[in-house]
Amino acid sequence: MTENMRSLRNIFLYKCLFALTFWNHISLSMANELFKSVSNDFPEDGSDKKIKSLPLLYTNSHQSKANFDWVVIQNITESLSLSEITNDNVKKLVALLSNFRQGSRLQNLTLTNMSVDWNALIEVFQTVWHSSIEYFNINSLTQLSYIKSYDFDYSRTSMKALTIKKVLITDLYFSQDDLYKIFADMNIAALTIAESEMIHMLCPASNSPFKYLNFLKNDLTDLLFQNCDKLVQLETLILQKNKFESLSKVSFMTSRMKLLQYLDMSNNLLSHDAADVQCRWAESLTELDLSSNQLTDSVFECLPVNIKKLNLQNNQITSVAKGMAELKSLEELNLASNRLADLLGCSGFMSLEFLNVEMNLILTPSADFFQSCLRVKELQAGHNPFKCSCELQDFIRLERQSGVKLSDWPAAYVCEYPEDLRGTQLKDFHLTELACNTTLLLVTALLLTLVLVAVVAFLCIYLDVPWYVQMTWQWTQTKRRAWHNHPEEQETVLQFHAFISYSERDSLWVKNELIPNLEKGEGCVQLCQHERNFIPGKSIVENIINCIEKSYKSIFVLSPNFVQSEWCHYELYFAHHKLFSENSNSLILILLEPIPQYIVPARYHKLKALMAKRTYLEWPKERSKRALFWANLRAAISINLPISSEANEEQSD
Repeated sequence: MTENMRSLRNIFLYKCLFALTFWNHISLSMANELFKSVSNDFPEDGSDKKIKSLPLLYTNSHQSKANFDWVVIQNITESLSLSEITNDNVKKLVALLSNFRQGSRLQNLTLTNMSVDWNALIEVFQTVWHSSIEYFNINSLTQLSYIKSYDFDYSRTSMKALTIKKVLITDLYFSQDDLYKIFADMNIAALTIAESEMIHMLCPASNSPFKYLNFLKNDLTDLLFQNCDKLVQLETLILQKNKFESLSKVSFMTSRMKLLQYLDMSNNLLSHDAADVQCRWAESLTELDLSSNQLTDSVFECLPVNIKKLNLQNNQITSVAKGMAELKSLEELNLASNRLADLLGCSGFMSLEFLNVEMNLILTPSADFFQSCLRVKELQAGHNPFKCSCELQDFIRLERQSGVKLSDWPAAYVCEYPEDLRGTQLKDFHLTELACNTTLLLVTALLLTLVLVAVVAFLCIYLDVPWYVQMTWQWTQTKRRAWHNHPEEQETVLQFHAFISYSERDSLWVKNELIPNLEKGEGCVQLCQHERNFIPGKSIVENIINCIEKSYKSIFVLSPNFVQSEWCHYELYFAHHKLFSENSNSLILILLEPIPQYIVPARYHKLKALMAKRTYLEWPKERSKRALFWANLRAAISINLPISSEANEEQSD
């Protein structure tokens, strides 16, 4: 009996299919051939288990549109895909679907470009609901007529998932509840309504079997599912690309969804600026996507405590303050494309294993990250404007020691600053240990400074630099006082042929030999001697400078006594200064007695240099040679002195 019923059912079905095909697309001359081909596809036992395909409609789109029929896109035992469904052919579709009762092999139905009125749409839904179809997809649905309330029968269904994309409702005057109630009360596991400009969805009237809801790219707001406690089995909720604004309201929306695990709120307008606003999330929520919103640092005050995967990519987060968030279960955190200036610490994220901070504003990532985040296995920090410095080199060194994987290394890690290193990959950037170790650098600099100070001090002592500085200062002060006291006398007038510098111990030779032979002999040489020409009241240094500047030459009587005289050293210094300042050849050296080099103090280096480089007159011990000595000395100082005002007065007298 059962086999006879099954045979009759299949025969009736095949006759219907054949009649539809023959009626719309096959000429009468081809009818017998088509019937034969269809009959050959049926098994002799009458069952439908071995059917490979359903010969529904073989037609092109032009014929379909001309005759207001649908187009077969896919036709296999488990799946059927039709296109161009209109009010003219929807009755035939309903008649066809009515034959696929529960227990049939057809499980997947896809309708594309469907343009029908409300009653026809409801009739299709109702027919599908009581068929063997489990997965129903509608792509591009246009609803033309007036929408009204309908008492939908959800009982005895095989449906598991409904997907509707790109819904366009042309009638704007209808009750929103009449439309949303049909979908809100569906007894299926998964519902998707996407790209449809939907502005609201009702809370189910009773506990809903929904486990998956996807309302992608609509116009939903913060009013969705507020105070709704009927979504008790919901595990996945996708609200991407809508118009949600308040993160706290989103949290309260989920608070009654006891089994919610995944929530996608990306590409909305979410923000959370009020610190005093409390948040209450579903305790079961473990994965949250908040990317591409308007969230700032305060978002960490409003996050699910049991979250494991958190996506905050493309927001306005600048830092993660310590103690702001305690997410002890967090394992993956995505903070890419924000405004972070440094890596965050893991004091509040003790279980963190993956961190993404690429495309932020990190110049020099802190090396403390690896000490704080001990459980991190992978770090994605490329495409940041890295400043290649010692701190960055420490970060790279500690990363290699920690064993953390740097994603996209080395291509995504390039120096941005300084300018001369721009474009250099971090793997090719190296600095010496001395340049990066501050302690070593300070110790080295200190040692070099001490060595330099020691060398300078030694040279100062050896060359008697303080003494020369003192003499220079006294010479400068003397010149300054002379300028302020007698500015009209600054143009130097030579009054003497020579200034005599000698040690007091050699004064007998100067008075008995030098002065008489030069002043009383031929040429009338005028000598400046400190005993008779120094002006009372002036300092010795000032008198020495004045005598040297008013004399054409300076005669130095050299002997061991001269070397040991401090004043002789002063006179030699000032005369030597005049030698260089006026570029003159005014020094005459007379070696009265031989001077061993070892008795010349180190600070008398100028005297050593003069004796080594300049020709000097040596006082002969033999009397026969002294005449030549005096002649040479006279020749060295012979000059016609200008007649001073004092000399003119003496001549006039």
